[in-house]
Amino acid sequence: MFIDEARIYVRSGKGGDGIVHFHREKYVARGGPDGGDGGRGGDVILEVSPSLNTLVKFRYQRRFIAPDGERGGPNNMTGRSGEDLIIPVPPGTVVYDDDTGELLGDLTEPGQRLIVCRGGRGGRGNARFATPRNQAPRIAEKGEPGQERNLRLELKLIADVGIVGVPNAGKSSFLAAVTNAKPKIADYPFTTLEPNLGVADLDANTSLVLADIPGLVEGAHRGVGLGDAFLRHIQRTKVLIHLLDGLSPDPVADYAQINSELALFDPELTRKPMIVALNKIDLPEVQERWPQIQQALKERGVEATAISALRKIGLQPILWQCAELVKQAPAVPVREELPVYRPAADPRAFQVIRLPDGSFKVTGEAVERAAAMTYWEYEESVRRFQKLMETLGVDEALRQAGVQNGDTVFIGDHFELEWQE
Repeated sequence: MFIDEARIYVRSGKGGDGIVHFHREKYVARGGPDGGDGGRGGDVILEVSPSLNTLVKFRYQRRFIAPDGERGGPNNMTGRSGEDLIIPVPPGTVVYDDDTGELLGDLTEPGQRLIVCRGGRGGRGNARFATPRNQAPRIAEKGEPGQERNLRLELKLIADVGIVGVPNAGKSSFLAAVTNAKPKIADYPFTTLEPNLGVADLDANTSLVLADIPGLVEGAHRGVGLGDAFLRHIQRTKVLIHLLDGLSPDPVADYAQINSELALFDPELTRKPMIVALNKIDLPEVQERWPQIQQALKERGVEATAISALRKIGLQPILWQCAELVKQAPAVPVREELPVYRPAADPRAFQVIRLPDGSFKVTGEAVERAAAMTYWEYEESVRRFQKLMETLGVDEALRQAGVQNGDTVFIGDHFELEWQE
């Protein structure tokens, strides 16, 4: 099954918690703080695997969560870091943030990696908070929460040559004749419902990767027929083979129609080198029409050739011509978007909202992260959190919003506190 678009949810690992612990050993009085730090949470990484050519895996698994870091230990032992979660994807995968539409990366080279979510750092143990004035701190940090994202993956097959044409022009027959691919072949339109890849070996040192694209009809860029869902797969090709159906009532009109659809989908497609070939020349009626069709194309500035995919007539010269054009063609550029300059988000920024029931809600990256990393059972940790709120200006903002003793204050969606002056 060929799947070329998928949506997945990914989340990196949470950092391990630091601990409060004091050294205990026989004959050692007043052992100092030795609580270790937590381990780092695992990253979520997309990695190109050359053995894959479809996103079908993501049809059955759509949630990917990296392991958390482990809790710190006594004797200043750092917890084990969570292993990175590596998700294999096929070459040609374009990665977007599904919520914002932002392009995150274009993965084309074998082994290429993209970190889509970074693991949270481990919380610090109480040994990190020891000072000459506070030699026995009862304070530690919990691990930093991991990141989470909804991703949209699009696959654009990486091939040297793309084969295009109207339905039933013989594209699958051509691919089967020159490669070991086994596409479905029948004498009715839209036999091919998904792109097919094949490798043609011209000699010991020359080979071509060909992609057979499902047939296009007029209005494909608007969704007519099979639509433009598969046209993205020829955007990375260097050369196009345009097959014309020798039995079509007007092959020249078909040629113009397909070129128009390519231009409407992506103008760059019409700038690619294109080899035009009339298929089914083994049939007497096609042989009779060929001079007229060839002349009509020549008047349009198109040099065409006649072939038969079924009888394997004239195929090798086309492949060698493709090989020469592929050598001369520039490298296909990696998918990039125009730079969008956005103001950098201030991690210290926050917002105070008064809820309908009279309670207050504080949201903000730094505030919510600090709350998630606070040990609420240790008084020193709570005081540290309160001091941070004062430093950020949250306390003053709540007073200006009208907070009173006994009012409920929510920090993000997970922490509920009571205001006391």
